[in-house]
Amino acid sequence: MDLKISAEDETFQGELREWLASAVNAYGKSPDRKDYQARRDYDTGWQRKLFEAGYAGITWPAEFGGRGLSLNQQLIYYEETTRAKAPYVGTNFVGLLHGGPTVMVEGTPEQKERHLGPILRGEQVWCQGFSEPNSGSDLASLSCRAERDGDHYVVNGSKIWTSFAQVADYCELLVRTDTEAPKHKGISWLIMPMDLPGIDIRPLPTLLGESEFSEMFLDNVRIPIDNRVGAENDGWRVTNVTLRFERGTAFSGEIYELKIWIEEIAKAAEAAGTLDGPMRRKIGRMRAEVDGLGYLLRYTIAQAGETGVPGVGASAIKLFMSELKQSMGDLSMQAIGRAALSRQDVGGLPADEFTFETFQSLSMTIAAGSSQIQRNIVGERILGLPKDR
Repeated sequence: MDLKISAEDETFQGELREWLASAVNAYGKSPDRKDYQARRDYDTGWQRKLFEAGYAGITWPAEFGGRGLSLNQQLIYYEETTRAKAPYVGTNFVGLLHGGPTVMVEGTPEQKERHLGPILRGEQVWCQGFSEPNSGSDLASLSCRAERDGDHYVVNGSKIWTSFAQVADYCELLVRTDTEAPKHKGISWLIMPMDLPGIDIRPLPTLLGESEFSEMFLDNVRIPIDNRVGAENDGWRVTNVTLRFERGTAFSGEIYELKIWIEEIAKAAEAAGTLDGPMRRKIGRMRAEVDGLGYLLRYTIAQAGETGVPGVGASAIKLFMSELKQSMGDLSMQAIGRAALSRQDVGGLPADEFTFETFQSLSMTIAAGSSQIQRNIVGERILGLPKDR
């Protein structure tokens, strides 16, 4: 697949850059990080503006409300929106970047009609119900149970790290539908409306003092069988489609943010007087690593263009990116010196932004599959190494 910039790409880039120049400034600043209803309103409002301007679902087929453009133009979109400091996808993350794409690939015509357009228009916010207290990295060991009762599944169990549950309309939910089958063979992937009786959401405070994640307890929640994506007990295969989106193309925007962050670190180091020889070498090395990550992203995007879903190389991207972001966080703290002891800007240095990104980076080697799991996938599925006994 050719990922060179064409004349058509340049036209798209120019039009997008011009629109962002006016739209971002006119939209206003984001609300307080802890006000999740306000964040939902802000994020979905921006999503509606994107849709109305023709910049929602760049590569999604036109039949689902997208533009049907090339993957090159999708990458241009991520780069330009990051450069313009446009609002982040935020609470729309789960629906837009892996729930929606999974329904597009695996869902029924009715499921596509019901969800894809509303997701693109900012009318639906989704959360992720995958991990459980005893099933995190070993996701296939999940025990949340779904039993058939007529035309419904009756679901009992709990989930944890449920992103944006407190403001979500739907949840991509993994449940065990066959307790006798091997653990990978008895899982199903369900779409759960979040207003059903029996759902109890309890926000979890994080190191950053936020509650982006929640515990979720399910007590006899009745979910229509028509809400199952894929065949019963085939949910692990469907889940791997979801995880490839989550670990591959879903992180494209964050990779471009790393390019901007390393330049901000260099500017902050110069202002703080820490830009000595060793600091310059560290910054130079990380610039090269970010560039390498960008090329790896393009390679994976090319695979997605041929197969319709990101390949297993998405795990290599996720591993590389999450650990690089942690290293960059450490470097940003070194760059601003003693100002790193503050959660507020000190002496004109971006201490608030840098400490926030550094603390947030600590979760990156766990979220969307821990680094240990990613190394196993890379070793077994890419390098062909023998599996653990």
